[in-house]
Amino acid sequence: MTSTAVPAAVLVDGGYELAEGGRWFDDRYVYVDILSGRLFELRDGTGPTTPRQLAALDVPLGAVAPVADTPGAWIAAAGTGIALLTADGALEWLDRPEDRTPVPSRMNDGVADPAGRFWAGSMAYDGTPGAGSLYRTDADGTVVRVLDGLTIVNGPAFTADGTTMYVADTAVGTIFRFQVDPASGDLVGAPEIFARLRDGEGSPDGMTVDQEGCLWVAMWGAGAVRRYHPDGHLLHTLTVPAPHPTSVCLHPGDNRLYVTTARYGVTNPTAASGAVLSVPVPVVGTAACSWRVGH
Repeated sequence: MTSTAVPAAVLVDGGYELAEGGRWFDDRYVYVDILSGRLFELRDGTGPTTPRQLAALDVPLGAVAPVADTPGAWIAAAGTGIALLTADGALEWLDRPEDRTPVPSRMNDGVADPAGRFWAGSMAYDGTPGAGSLYRTDADGTVVRVLDGLTIVNGPAFTADGTTMYVADTAVGTIFRFQVDPASGDLVGAPEIFARLRDGEGSPDGMTVDQEGCLWVAMWGAGAVRRYHPDGHLLHTLTVPAPHPTSVCLHPGDNRLYVTTARYGVTNPTAASGAVLSVPVPVVGTAACSWRVGH
C-alpha cells in the first residue's frame, strides 16, 4: 500500500455544509449540497469555475441520476423518499418510505446501476443504529426496500457489468459487497464484508469503481481517499486537504478525481472544507448511468 499527498485543486471554494453525490454525466460533473437541498453542475472541470444551480428543494437532497431520454429530468433520493425532479424544479413523489419509520430519517446517497435501476440509502437524523435502509427503484417506478438494519447507508457503487455492488455503512466502518442479478435486480447470496475500518482510519462514505475494477472510497474524518483492489487489499491512500471528504468521482476521459467535502462538523473550516476538489490520478472512471423507465 502506498500513501501520497497529491496537490488538490479547489474547483469550487468551501461553503457547502454537506456536498455529496458527485457523478459525471455526459459532459458535466453533477453534485448536491444535501442539507440545503440544492443540485449543481460544473461544465468545466479543468480549473476554478462557477457552478450552475439546477434545482433548490425544500427537503434534503441526497443524490440524483438523469432520467434516460428525458432531458433535464432527474430521479432523486430526496427528503424521505424517491422522487422525479423535472427541469422546472417540480417534484413528483414515487414513494416516501422513510415517512413510515419510527425515527425521523432522510434519504442519503444513491446511484443508477448499469441496468437502469436507481439505488439509494437512508439514515436517521440522529444516527440511530439500524435505522437505515437501502432501496431500489425499478423501471416502473416501484420503490423496493432491499436491505434494512443498516445505520448510515452510503454508495452504492457498481462494477461496469452491474453484477457487483458495494455499499458502505459509514457508522460502523464497514464496506459490504453484494452480487446482483442484473436481469431482476435481486441480490444473490449472502453479503460479503469487503473492508472493515479500524478506529482512527476514518469512516467509508461515497464510493466509485474505476475502469480497472478497483473501488475508490472517500474516508470521512480521515482527510483521505482510499483505492482498493477487487480482492479487498488496500492499494493506495490519497490525502486531501479537508477532514471530511464525502464522495469521489473519476473523470471518464481524463485522469482526474473529483472529491466533494463537508464543512459539517469541522471546527475551523478552510476553503477546502465544503468544497469540490480535483486531484490528478493515474486511472479513469466511467460515466454514471441513467434511470431507465420501462426497460
